[in-house]
Amino acid sequence: MGLSSMERIIPGSRWLRGYTVQFAVADLIAGITVGLTVLPQGLAYATLAGLPPQYGLYSAFIGGFVYAMIGSCREVTIGPTALLSLMTSRHTSLGTGPVPEFAILLCFLSGVVELLMAVLRLGALVDLISLPVTVGFTSATALIIVASQLKALLGIGGKSKSDFVSTLRYVIDKISDIRLADTILGIGSIVVLLALRKLKDIKTPSDATRGRKIVGLACWLIATSRNALIVVATSCLAYYFEQGGENPFILTGTVKSGLPAFRLPSFRIKFPTSGGPLEYGYSNVLAELGSSIILVPIIAVLGNVAISKAFGGSGISPTRELVSLSLSNIFGSFFGSMPVTGSFSRSAVNHASGVKTPLGGIYTGALVLLALGVLTSYFQYIPKAALSAVIISAVIFMVEYEVVQPLWRCSKRELIPGAITFLLSLALGVEIGLLVGVLADLAFVVYRTARPVVSVNVENTAFGTQYISIRPTQPFIYFPAVEWVRNVTSKAIKQHGNIPVVFDCRLVNDFDYTAATGLQMLRKELEKKQIPLIVYGSSSEVHKLLQETLKSSLLEVANDEELQKVLHDLSTEEGKHELREVGIPLLPVERQSAPVATVDES
Repeated sequence: MGLSSMERIIPGSRWLRGYTVQFAVADLIAGITVGLTVLPQGLAYATLAGLPPQYGLYSAFIGGFVYAMIGSCREVTIGPTALLSLMTSRHTSLGTGPVPEFAILLCFLSGVVELLMAVLRLGALVDLISLPVTVGFTSATALIIVASQLKALLGIGGKSKSDFVSTLRYVIDKISDIRLADTILGIGSIVVLLALRKLKDIKTPSDATRGRKIVGLACWLIATSRNALIVVATSCLAYYFEQGGENPFILTGTVKSGLPAFRLPSFRIKFPTSGGPLEYGYSNVLAELGSSIILVPIIAVLGNVAISKAFGGSGISPTRELVSLSLSNIFGSFFGSMPVTGSFSRSAVNHASGVKTPLGGIYTGALVLLALGVLTSYFQYIPKAALSAVIISAVIFMVEYEVVQPLWRCSKRELIPGAITFLLSLALGVEIGLLVGVLADLAFVVYRTARPVVSVNVENTAFGTQYISIRPTQPFIYFPAVEWVRNVTSKAIKQHGNIPVVFDCRLVNDFDYTAATGLQMLRKELEKKQIPLIVYGSSSEVHKLLQETLKSSLLEVANDEELQKVLHDLSTEEGKHELREVGIPLLPVERQSAPVATVDES
């Protein structure tokens, strides 16, 4: 059955085909469960981004609506994340107070860049970021986020720089200013959150009694909604103290109620400073956002594609995911959203909740809108230490130290770009760390291309003829490797004497033009020393390239029998004379029809 007109325009509407009441109930349960997770996270991530708390909720509903209409993976949930919040925070603290307009414009521009990547089908660019670089980047980011939350966790006031070293130095300098109540509440909340997280590991046997199944379900619900439970519990505690005339905790403060206004992002931003109001024009705004306009969407795409592949498998379309993510950011910016992407933790909750279609995101978005309209008056009682505990408990598991040991055992080289990314991200910032890490990884790729592993052996034929076997072990020889292969061959001749050289191409299936001409130059060098060069087992593609590019004949053999015969003939003066007259005497029948061209060098 083909797609209807509506399904072509709105791909997500195909989920409605065969949509049952059971599906609707499953999506409702999953949507509400994810909503209970995103509400406290949204408030916390807005604080991490240097924005008023309501902006975290503004960022948490449009993505669900858009992805439900376009997305292809039912588990993915779009919304604010710790990583993008951290990258946004560097642009929101220019004035004496938060400047949300920079975050909103960054969200819009990220969507535009992502849409351009989708149109040009550039989603494969994320493949340039290897796993070790990704691990180094996310691990460093997790530590930076933890450091940024120490002030609120310990009740330390004041403003510091957002980088890891400066933040740690500031906390150490102000250690005498910590507030005992906030510290106890924050650390206690982390302990409780980590303990509740373990409840989800409790498995219920399939043959368990009804009571045991109910207990298992209750444990899962508590573990899943632990963030909301902590926020509600600590808010009630803060409200209790306030009613008694005490204020032991630093609170979130007033959260603006109501739905966000619909407006287009502005490229002219005015914000207050200590010296008076300051206005940035188009060029100044773009200069301030700088590399974030490119890096934020790349990181967003990397995360979203990874999540969709993890849950949806190989059938997921990266281009379609790019379109859904880009439109989530573009439309979200019209409602005051900061940059968003897929969240692995919330997607895992969505999956565990039994979601059936992406329409579950609509229920999540509806719950967020309900909270904006009804619950914002209660958000002012949320202790900042509790929100910091929520963030820290979520990001500490981003530190992927477990990959170090297998890499150390199996591929120490891959640890280098990961370590570079990790250290530079902590020292100089995540943008520089990621960029240098990717460049280091690409440098290793280029190095491996320029310095291929070449096996050199002296072997004997059945007739007792010695020859030098030069065998590249990688499937391609490109121009950076030409001089390397020639040097390896020259050293082998100096070491083993002037005996025939067999260039074994059985593992090579791709040459470029420079490599082919380099092989011709090697043949001429060996010819001056009266050393024959034989190409053994070249593929049809390599043979064709050699045929088109070489300026004179090249001796080729296709199998062991031909190699044995040619080397035996070369061991006699008669054989040598005959082979000077015939370029390719022993090619298979199908290749004799297209011999390597012999050009008169006179």
